[in-house]
Amino acid sequence: MTAALCLITGAALVTGCGQQRITPAQARAQADRSAPAAESNTSEAPVDCRKAKCIALTFDAGPGPRTAELLDILKAKNVHATFFLLGRNHVLAHPGLVRREAAEGHEIGNHTWTHQRLDDLAPDRIRDELDRTQDAVKKITGKAPTLMRPPQGGTNKTVGSVARSLGLSEVLWSATASDYATADTRLIGDRILDQASRDGIILLHDIYDGTVPAVPRIIDELHARGYTFVTVPQLLAPASPHPGAVYHP
Repeated sequence: MTAALCLITGAALVTGCGQQRITPAQARAQADRSAPAAESNTSEAPVDCRKAKCIALTFDAGPGPRTAELLDILKAKNVHATFFLLGRNHVLAHPGLVRREAAEGHEIGNHTWTHQRLDDLAPDRIRDELDRTQDAVKKITGKAPTLMRPPQGGTNKTVGSVARSLGLSEVLWSATASDYATADTRLIGDRILDQASRDGIILLHDIYDGTVPAVPRIIDELHARGYTFVTVPQLLAPASPHPGAVYHP
């Protein structure tokens, strides 16, 4: 079977054949039922997404010029997010922002070195794309990521195998605003609010001008609907992200 025939497309997402996708609820159900809830990144009580109506806010392809503004918003709203960072032109260009993201309790993930579609690459190229960003983040924060998001959602068994060898699990998404194609802040917010669901993973980009201004409304309206914002590891807890696994709500 050719690679093209193995692909499943939808909502700008592509996943390779033969890869099992695990929902947050499935991950939690498979975990030890006696395990404690996820530790909170604040002084508040731990979040238990087995009981709370949780949703994860994630940002791809930064840091960038709007990231400091976004971090100010998240701090003011007491919300923690997951950032999937690009290496060459972003992590290296903005080490102070990477350091701040980690210091303020956000989860740092890997979004490759140059945003190459991983399912188009040979295994050694996939490893290079991921490994270089792993090293760059570790040098800045002292900790290598355990999560990665493949650009455009392009993944397959080879990508999964390389990710597993690097201790990385893959995180896909359930809600996206296609904010790379519009600077309309209202439209970006509307799209996310229309797609929001319990155990959802929101995909946004903090490098586009229309996105960061949409975040306060998204947070406020979802809070009003009873949602609790968590990082991706908190969403999966008491399970821990498993290297090589593909998490997709």
